[in-house]
Amino acid sequence: QVQLVESGGGLVQSGGSLRLSCAASGSIFSMIWMGWYRQAPGKQRELVARIQDDGATNYADSVKGRFTISRDNAKKAVYLQMNSLKPEDTAVYYCNVRRSLGDVGYWGQGTQVTVSS
Repeated sequence: QVQLVESGGGLVQSGGSLRLSCAASGSIFSMIWMGWYRQAPGKQRELVARIQDDGATNYADSVKGRFTISRDNAKKAVYLQMNSLKPEDTAVYYCNVRRSLGDVGYWGQGTQVTVSS
């Protein structure tokens, strides 16, 4: 069983920065993919960024150049550095780990990010 705990969300002004962290407990050695998703009110959950165990990354077009995902396998953690935040980045951000892209994987409880204009 894997448990994920996110932290680092909060309220920030437009143009500001936040760093999200996700700490995993349990066995994640087979969890190739670690990623961040977000869900804004009235919208579907969407991929923000994901990182493979070899370091390969994918980003949503809306965050490219502003957000950076990283992982520390020894600490069983994944991070999301968010710069140049915009009001449209406001959402609950969820951490996810999975063995393959076809898996549902495990989800954290989410952390709220609010960007004021």
